[in-house]
Amino acid sequence: MIDFEKARSYLEELGLLSAAAFLDALLERAQRENSTYLDFLNDLLETELAERQRRNVEVRSKLARLPYKKTLKEFDFTFQPSIDEKLIKELATMAFVHRAENVIFLGPPGVGKTHLAVALAIEALSQGISVYFTSLSRLIEDLKTAHKESRLERRMRIYLRPKLLVIDEVGYLPLDGLGSNLFFQLISARYEKGSIILTSNKGFGEWGELMGDPVLATAVLDRLLHHAI
Repeated sequence: MIDFEKARSYLEELGLLSAAAFLDALLERAQRENSTYLDFLNDLLETELAERQRRNVEVRSKLARLPYKKTLKEFDFTFQPSIDEKLIKELATMAFVHRAENVIFLGPPGVGKTHLAVALAIEALSQGISVYFTSLSRLIEDLKTAHKESRLERRMRIYLRPKLLVIDEVGYLPLDGLGSNLFFQLISARYEKGSIILTSNKGFGEWGELMGDPVLATAVLDRLLHHAI
């Protein structure tokens, strides 16, 4: 028992808090399964690493401003048979982010667009990819304020820096002239440099009305859809 407490104390001093917390359970399992010393050490370090990765994703999820935690495992593909599950699993590899491609989910409210967007964002975070989540209304309001206060360029970096930007709820509220222009600036600045996941309840043919300017809407869609799924 003295040796056990000493080992746990050493782990805590080294900052291996999860390994220290699970030491007793892992020792019991090692004895039960007659594990080698190396197997036991690997189990101990894997436990520590897994917990650190979980905490890291939690912290980065908060910084990414995700509205909630939803995973792909929780998504009911039988509820939405029109969705290609194989394609979603391919997206979860994050190859589209490395190619600076966009993903656009279109459909009416309540079909799971935001769930899939958040789930892919969480998958990106778990792979060490930087993410930021925002609704379009919050995004435009933020950029308008920055524009008014002559700090637009600095604020725009918040939305340009992450490898993956998620823009939710495009189409729920129409944009005025300034809002449409700011949206165009952001999409243009990220074009072929960073990926966007976008959810919308409006078909592309309705974007001219949404933005109040068919020409500007066409320019936005040209950039969004050039490399898009």
